[in-house]
Parts: sequence; structure tokens; C-alpha cells
Amino acid sequence: MQNERGSYSAAYSNYVLAVLFLVYVFNFIDRQVLGILLDDIKADLQVSDTAMGFLVGFAFVVFYTFAGIPIARWADRSSRRGIIALGLTVWSGMTAVSGMAQNFAQLALARIGVGIGEAAGSPPAHSLIADYFPPRRRATALSIYAGGVYIGSMIAFLAGGYIKETLSWRAAFFLVGIPGLLLALIVRYTIKEPPRGMSESITVDPEYVGVGEVLRYLVTCRSFVFIIIASSVQSLSGYSVLVWGPAFLGRVHDMGGINIGTWLGIIIGVAGCLGAYLGGKLSDIVGSRDKRWYMRLPAIESLLGLPCVIGFLLSDSPTEAMLFFAPFFLLGAMYVGPMFAMIQGLVRLRMRATASAILLFVVNMIGLGLAPLLVGFMNDTLFAVRGDQAIRYSLLVMGISGGLASIFFWLASVKLREDLARARA
Repeated sequence: MQNERGSYSAAYSNYVLAVLFLVYVFNFIDRQVLGILLDDIKADLQVSDTAMGFLVGFAFVVFYTFAGIPIARWADRSSRRGIIALGLTVWSGMTAVSGMAQNFAQLALARIGVGIGEAAGSPPAHSLIADYFPPRRRATALSIYAGGVYIGSMIAFLAGGYIKETLSWRAAFFLVGIPGLLLALIVRYTIKEPPRGMSESITVDPEYVGVGEVLRYLVTCRSFVFIIIASSVQSLSGYSVLVWGPAFLGRVHDMGGINIGTWLGIIIGVAGCLGAYLGGKLSDIVGSRDKRWYMRLPAIESLLGLPCVIGFLLSDSPTEAMLFFAPFFLLGAMYVGPMFAMIQGLVRLRMRATASAILLFVVNMIGLGLAPLLVGFMNDTLFAVRGDQAIRYSLLVMGISGGLASIFFWLASVKLREDLARARA
């Protein structure tokens, strides 16, 4: 498994990637199943769209993001595989507990627990992948890992839609939460902790890097700052549609739960995974000649997605809407691999999990936290006079705003080569 030079075989590295991908699948099953169950929970607990926007947004994301940075600092000093296994145990257990909630407050507390557990997922996983895969293959590896978002969302929509029609929203939480407990054991006992810097054949400085030093380094890295801004703006559009898309199709196009779950699940799973893989692969190909293309490609892809999201939201038929939704989701997934790869490349070894956590902190506070809440608020206030059509115009505002990410991705490319060299100096 490990050769004489201290590195692992390609087969074992791919195994680790597959397991971490599966962890990310469970991460998004547990997170996204709430989207397909949103209207059922709202009716059962008798709360408003604003309250549901808070539940799927800030109730989860505030604790997810604030817990992420100290957990990432822990991961930069300790066993990353152990932290992932512990987090997976917590978030899977709290997902199952969500199905036992008897009121809104109890469900919000359970979702907070899910958020804290999931904070231990991606930052240490990104750091592990960076050690198992060299820079020339890293965007592709991280794009494969990122595909867990789309497979997890697909399973959540497909299974959640079926379960809520045949059983209940409570049963859905229980059934998607329990399997993650078994996966936590697989992570803990089959993934090896590699030496930091292994994929780049460099030796890590064992000296502890303080939070203040990490933050000072990051805020002076222009490319890092613009990547965070671009990804945050992109997430406003993506998370708005991902969270409120099922309610939009139900209210505006009168689609049933199984139909919504099937269509969205298949498109999100197939188009999302294909987009993430193509984005990482193309970036590794063109980026090998000029590093700036790692960010130029996402800039182009973000702009191309704008007419697609407009078509999805303004179409008069559900079939036509889905024909626009597929390319929108494919293009919207293409930035993920190069974004994560550049974040790992722009920082020093003992900063990698922390840098990933800071990125996720900002992106999730804005995208996963603010975006669903803004849509719910606009539904209840700004566009309330439009009745069931309100959600169409709320999502249109958020979808158009996502196109601005193109500007910031391009700006991130300007100093990218210099900033990557600085991290290795």
C-alpha cells in the first residue's frame, strides 16, 4: 500500500478518494433532504416561509461555519481521518433525531447538531486529498470529491420524494441518517493518515501556525480573496435554486413530490457530477499551460449559466423549465474543482484545512445561510401579492445576481501565478 518513498499507490489513493466522495454524498443527503420535505414540514409545524428559510439556512449554517474554523485548526495539527469519522457520526445521528422533532424549536436544534457535525467533513477531506494527489491532478480529484454534492442531492430528492409520499417526512430523516454511522467506521479504520506535503515531496515545518498568522497570510493573497468573493456570489444563485427549487416546481408548475424528486434528482446527479468533473479536468488540462485558466474557465462558465437560470424560472411548462435547468446546473458545477484546488495551492501546508474552512465559512454564510432566507423573505413581503408566483420572482432576483461571479473569478486569475509561487516559497 505504501512504497519505500513514503507515498501510497495510485490504487489506494483512488480508494481514499472514493471513500471521501461517499462521505460527501452522505453529507448532502442529510443536508439536502430538507429541501424536498420543506412544504410538508411547513404545513405540519404551521410556520411561515421565512421560518423555513431560517431553518434550511441560518439554523444550520451559522453553527456549521463557526464550528468549521476551530475544527479545521484541529485538523491542521491532528488526525484528519479521525475528525472526519467523528463528524460523520454526529451529523448522521442528528439527522435521524430530526425526524423525532415535535415542534419547530426542536427541529432547529437538531439541524444545528447536523451543522456542527458536518463542519468536520470538507476541510480535513480537502487537506487529505491535497496530500494524496499532486497539483497536476488535484483539480480533477477535488472535482470528483465535489461530485458528492450532486449525487447526495440526487439521492435526497429521489428518496425523499418517494418516502414523503409513501411514509412521512419524519421517516425520511431517520432512513437517510442511520447508514452514515456505518460509513464512519469505514473512514476511521481503512483510511491512512498521510504525511503532510506527501504529494509534493516536501517536508512540512512542524512548528504550529497561529490563527492570526493564517489570517494575515490569506487577506494579503489577492487571488484567495477574489476566489472567496466569486464563490460566494455564485452560491447565492446555486443554493437559492437548490433549496427552493422543489417548492418552486410544486407551487408554480403544480408538480407532485415524486415527480419533482425524480426530475430534480436525476438532473442534479447527472448534470452536477458531469459539470464538476469536466470543470476539474478541463482546468487541469489548460491550467498546466497557464495557471490563470484555473479561474478564467469558471468566469466563462458563470456567465454562460445566466440565460439558463432565467429560462428555468420564466418557462411556462415544467418540461421546458427542466430543459433549461440541466445546462444551468452543469455549468454551475464546473467551478467547484478548480476553486478547491486553487485554495489548497495558494496556502502553505499547515494552513490547508483552515483555508478551506474559511472559504466554506464565507460561502456558506452567504449562499446556504443568507440565500434561502432572502428567498423566503421576498416570498412573504416583496412579491407576496403574486401569491404562489412570488417564489418565481424571488428566485429570479437571486439567479441573476449569481452571474456577477464571472467578474470576480476573472479578477482572481490576474495574480494567480504569482500567488501560487508565493505559497511554495
